[in-house]
Amino acid sequence: MAGQDRQTAVVDAVEKQLLIGGKWRSATEGKTFDVTDPATEKTLCSIADASTADGLAALEAAHAAQPSWAATAPRERGEILRRAYQLLVDRADDLALLMTLEMGKPLAEARGEVLYAAEFFRWFAEEAVRIDGGYATAPSGTGRFLVLRQPVGPCLLITPWNFPMAMGTRKMGPAIAAGCTMVIKPAEQTPLSMLALAGILEEAGLPDGVLNVVTTSDPGAVCEPILRDGRARKVSFTGSTPVGKILLQQSADKVLRTSMELGGNAPFLVFDDADIDAAIEGAMVAKTRNIGQACTAANRFYVQRGVAEEFARKLAERMGALKVGPGVEDGVAIGPLIDTDAIEKVGTLVSDAVSRGAKVLTGGAANEGAGHFYQPTVLTEVAPESRMASEEIFGPIAPISVFDTEDEAIAAANDTEFGLVSYLFTQDLNRSLRVTERLDTGMVGLNTGLVSNPAAPFGGVKQSGLGREGGRVGIEEFLETKYVAIAEP
Repeated sequence: MAGQDRQTAVVDAVEKQLLIGGKWRSATEGKTFDVTDPATEKTLCSIADASTADGLAALEAAHAAQPSWAATAPRERGEILRRAYQLLVDRADDLALLMTLEMGKPLAEARGEVLYAAEFFRWFAEEAVRIDGGYATAPSGTGRFLVLRQPVGPCLLITPWNFPMAMGTRKMGPAIAAGCTMVIKPAEQTPLSMLALAGILEEAGLPDGVLNVVTTSDPGAVCEPILRDGRARKVSFTGSTPVGKILLQQSADKVLRTSMELGGNAPFLVFDDADIDAAIEGAMVAKTRNIGQACTAANRFYVQRGVAEEFARKLAERMGALKVGPGVEDGVAIGPLIDTDAIEKVGTLVSDAVSRGAKVLTGGAANEGAGHFYQPTVLTEVAPESRMASEEIFGPIAPISVFDTEDEAIAAANDTEFGLVSYLFTQDLNRSLRVTERLDTGMVGLNTGLVSNPAAPFGGVKQSGLGREGGRVGIEEFLETKYVAIAEP
């Protein structure tokens, strides 16, 4: 467990101001807001609280820096990302502690996120020099086609609290590689990881004005004027579907490019022929990662009748054995939820399911005392009309329902407005292919509970979002295509 002195030191080492045009400065109106440790409910520090004017100043800085940054050699952009990657790896322990203090996830998991975040910088460092175009003869033979790839321009990047560093690098990496400048607005619950990340990019040699960071307790007042200004050309957002819809509406006025990674309601399908022990391992990863506070978290478990009792019993044993407590303590697997609202929502969803006939195999209640802790919970006989069947839980709750046929399982899995990820456990190759093709999600975990990888395209369909992050297509979201018609030589 990290001592209090070290905890204080890692918080003190982070800038608490806005980064605008290469300068760390106070908010124009002099306001600040507190950052709180969800495990203790104590204030960690106070940071600058940006206003509308600060947001527009950040946009002005990004706009001013765009021409020179776009003209920077791709190799130079890649080298900056490579240096930032190495700094993240070298400082993983301190950055993990900082993340645990402001967000709550266990230290080992926070360290894993730092290294995952670093990989986006390494991946896009390599992609920066692979931006290509084309030259071709027109089909008629009377002219030539020249195709250029150019940066979209200044971007507004809005990141969530649940993965405060990885969601930043997943957006900043391709933007930097493509030659785009940025204004980034981190979640108000977890701004310290982003401020630390900005300091690392500064140290890695990112020029002034390329990255501008505005922390605020009033995101609407800061972001909407940026979207409606006209100088920003793209918005990339990770967060809830309702907020994403608002941003899409606000982006329409200036016809901004948009990337939206929104909510999820992931089904987890286990067939009779599955390796049950492997399915349990996959379920533990898909459900308990980040304390269940992930858009990719398994939200609905559908288990075929022949193995349903065994699966539920084994999952309840594993979930019930998890240590709950502050993420800085040794052996903790389940840290606090992010705030009081999260605890209340999870409790309401569990109560609703129980009132409709669900049985509690383990957990089912919040812990008493300080901190936002909820017991890992497994429910069986969950009615399809239960709220948690249609709402994202965002907590360590595993609701299990039984199915009999493949068609029944697929219909239940697809019965949602969301379509981010689904999980499928079966040892039948034909079923694997058949079910995978019929699931209405942008990603599928086949006999695995973890799909996220910087080298793979991440994103969903339906109301889970627009566009893809990561992989070879990730940089495409930050590039425009210019076609030049050339007369016959």
